Order: sequence, then C-alpha cells, then structure tokens
Amino acid sequence: MKIAVVGLGKIGLPLAVQYATKRHQVVGVDVDPNVVSAVNAGKEPFPGEAGLAELLVDAVEAGHLTATLDYPTAVPEAEAVVVVVPLFVDIDGIPDFRLMDAATRDVAANLGPDTLVLYETTLPVGTTRTRWKPLLEQQSGMTEGIDFHVAFSPERVLTGRVFADLRKYPKVVGALSADGAGRATDFYEQVLDFDERPDLPTPNGVWDLGTAEAAEMTKLAETTYRDVNIALVNQFAKFAHEQEIDVYAVIAAANSQPYSHLHQPGVAVGGHCIPIYPRLYLWSDPDATVVRSARETNEAMPAYMVELLDNAAGGVADQRVVILGATYRGGVKETAFSGVFPVVEQLQKLGASVSVHDPLYTAEELCEFGWEPYVPGTESDLAILQAAHTEYQDWGPAQLPGLRVLLDGRRALDPTNWPGVDVVVLAGVRLSRSRPVPGV
Repeated sequence: MKIAVVGLGKIGLPLAVQYATKRHQVVGVDVDPNVVSAVNAGKEPFPGEAGLAELLVDAVEAGHLTATLDYPTAVPEAEAVVVVVPLFVDIDGIPDFRLMDAATRDVAANLGPDTLVLYETTLPVGTTRTRWKPLLEQQSGMTEGIDFHVAFSPERVLTGRVFADLRKYPKVVGALSADGAGRATDFYEQVLDFDERPDLPTPNGVWDLGTAEAAEMTKLAETTYRDVNIALVNQFAKFAHEQEIDVYAVIAAANSQPYSHLHQPGVAVGGHCIPIYPRLYLWSDPDATVVRSARETNEAMPAYMVELLDNAAGGVADQRVVILGATYRGGVKETAFSGVFPVVEQLQKLGASVSVHDPLYTAEELCEFGWEPYVPGTESDLAILQAAHTEYQDWGPAQLPGLRVLLDGRRALDPTNWPGVDVVVLAGVRLSRSRPVPGV
C-alpha cells in the first residue's frame, strides 16, 4: 500500500516506521522542517523510543519511508491516510481543535477517491462523525461512505515502548460505514502483528466495535479509569497517613483478591494521556461527577505532598529544597503535565529555595524551564522524589549532603541508602535508616 502518516511526533513516527517495516510505501507529513530533515536522514528526532533508531534507519535506507512538509506530495496517491496530530485542552478542559482542523483541511484538499482516512488521536465522543466527516466532505467535495471512508482507531501505546504495545494490545476500530469498517480492519491487519493473548475473550488482533463513537469512548474509558483509580488510592493514602496505617500493605493485600486492581498513590499524575483524556470525556459527558472529582483529587496531590514535607521538616521556608526528577514519569524525557511544575510553585510560595535535578536533562535544559539546576554534591536541606528515575536508586547522602528530610513521592527509594536522613512516604509511617520500606 501507499500510506500517508500526518504528524511525525512520538506516536506518529513509530507508526510510520511500523508500516514501513511491513514493506509498504510510507510518506510522513509534518510541519517541523527539522523533524522532516531528521527522518529523511534516518535519524530519530527525539530519543527514548525503544527500537526506533534502528528501524528508522532500515526503513529509510530501504526506500520504504520518506518525510515531507507538503500534503500534495503525500496525500493524493495514498490509499490510506493516518492522522496523528495533537489535540490539546485548555485549563477549563475545552478541546483546542485548531491543529487537527488545519490538518484535516489539508488532507481533504488533496484527498483522492476511495481513500481511507483514519484518525488515531484521542477524541471526545462523536468528533469523528460530527466534525471530521463534514469537514472532509466540505473541503474535498466528495461524499464519505461513497467516495472515501473514515474510521477512528485510537492509539493505545506508551512512549518508550510503542512497538511492543502495538503487538500486545488489540487494535480497536470504529467506522462510519460497513465498507469503512472493512477497509479499516483490512488496513491494520496488513500493517500490524499481534502477540498471542490467551487472556483475552477473543483473539488478539483488530477489533471492530461497530461505530466510531464506541471506539472513541473506549480510549477515553481506559485512560479515565486510571485517573479515577489513582484518585481513589490517593484518597485512601491520605486517610491512611492520618491514621498511621501502611497504605502500601493495604493495597497489596487488597489486590491479592482478583477483583481488586488498586493502583499506587503518588505525588502527581502527569503525561499526555491521564491528565487530559478525562477532560475530553467530561467535555462529552459533563454530568460525570465521579470523573470530575477524581481529576480534582489528583490535581491537588502536589500541594498535599509539599504540605507533608513542610510538616515533616518543621517548615520549608528558607530551606534548600531539591526536586529529584522533572519528567512526568521515570525513564521518559517528557515534562507534559509533570508534577514538577506545581511542586516547584507551591514550594516557592512557602518561601523555599528550590532547585531541580533530572538525569535526562542537562543543566542548560533545566534553566530553559526557569529552574535552578541542582548539582549533585551541593549542600541541601530537604528533597522530594518527583520522578522515579532508576539513577536515583544509587543515590544517598553523598549526592545530597546535609539532607535532613527526603519525601519519597513515588515510594521508589530504599531508605537504608539514606543513613541519618528521615525518609517520608505517604504511608502513615516515617522511615529512617533503622526501618524497612513499608508494604509487601
């Protein structure tokens, strides 16, 4: 097949490479000339995606993948166009469709007959039918379901492990017509491979959910579930802390029963997915009070954890506080909705002197965020583990001399590595060098 992929970001580029590994002719479209140049040179424009560098080189050298800034170069000859352009929400949870609207108009203006248009960006329920279909028809002068077909198939992968996730999880599709569903199913069966999953009710592969709305809701449901689950355990953890109950032991015990799947509490919920998609769901279903409450609970956690440190240290005012980890999760160089932003803001409001360290960022990069970079070995008073990078497993007082209190916001550190330091976790207990990590 000839395939166009619109948006060569951290999801779109691995998708384009995956299609190319199946020996299809893939043209990627992006608005960033640096990304286009890097792809055409066989160089990954962003680090951290397992296997991408090697597969990208192979795809480009084999002539199966090229990149361009121009829709007229990529779209007219394509049998399938996959759109993976970002959709953002503002502080009130209102979707900003401008980037996707622009991409859709450009696709439509160059759309050839009998083309399959697939959207993989997570969307509010109903968007494919009520926004993309009319826009494509208006700009192309053609009729969906007759002259071309539209389907929605959400990406269900995590950055850093995209290729593994593409094999592991069923590919959910939902089209606007029966012919479109058949075309979408056939497309994904030709570009993806699937692992054996005996745990699934039906074989792993392409799952047609019948409508675009069902596919849209599936992605929102699976991500919103995680946000609600984390909010629940965060509330459990706050209560347990007040009652001096080891919440981690409670969670482990509860999860020994097969109907309990409690997640872990923590300092913040970040990333491109979990903080955003519940807001997209709320935009479709404003009466979802459980979802709204969960989002509010998780947004309040950074300030609550700073309060814990403030109480444990007898005040953070005029103290040198180090934030360990700027990213939203360990091992991923990405700060989207990271807890570092509200943690730094809250500490500064309380009068602390704040510096930030992250093994994935240079001092210059941290300065670009407006933070004071922390240099290991510099005297400090207090610290918060915000992102559980594996590098911090080997840290101790030598890296943070003078440290009195360490708040482990991810419950990821061994307190025996911190002699003479009070290690605090959201668990109703205060750790020291003589006490083990709580939980099972």
